[in-house]
Amino acid sequence: MMIKATDVRRGMVITMEGVNYVVVDFAHHTPGNLRAMVQTKLRNMNSGSLIDKRLRSVDQIEVPYVETKEYEYLYSAGDEHVFMDTETYDQLHFSPEIIGTSMQYLLPNSRVLVKYINDKPVSIEIPDSVDLTVSDTPPALAGATATNQYKEATMETGLKVQVPPFIKPGERIRIDTRTSEYIERVK
Repeated sequence: MMIKATDVRRGMVITMEGVNYVVVDFAHHTPGNLRAMVQTKLRNMNSGSLIDKRLRSVDQIEVPYVETKEYEYLYSAGDEHVFMDTETYDQLHFSPEIIGTSMQYLLPNSRVLVKYINDKPVSIEIPDSVDLTVSDTPPALAGATATNQYKEATMETGLKVQVPPFIKPGERIRIDTRTSEYIERVK
């Protein structure tokens, strides 16, 4: 199957020159009057090495057949992260190589999709947005309501996000996991 480079997402498995890679991170760039591109960080599934690869937005990327199973995040102990298969209740321990940066968005009981190639787990895919509680953020500055000055907030998972000045500790907010950006307050 082929996809456009702009459809590449974190956790996805892609094939380039016969080698499978897991997308660890990506960012869309449209510099001035130049063509749009996608800057990716890829993990070679054979050697485990990381490479940076720049893809043109018009590039066609090959995606291998990947089996997907739903898992629930249970808990972490050090670098080990324990997930449970929602059908068989089998528990799996995932290493940081498979998890990547996804743990900063996950709370216990969160559902994720685990990607398998040849019965081997290769990556996890998290939802496009998550709801997290603000654990710490500086108070709003008086008179700062007219400006769109954002401030840094620390979430309950340790993730740091730029939020509008009216957000207070204890509030739940929705965060885009693809860009780590604030979307909205959650009622």
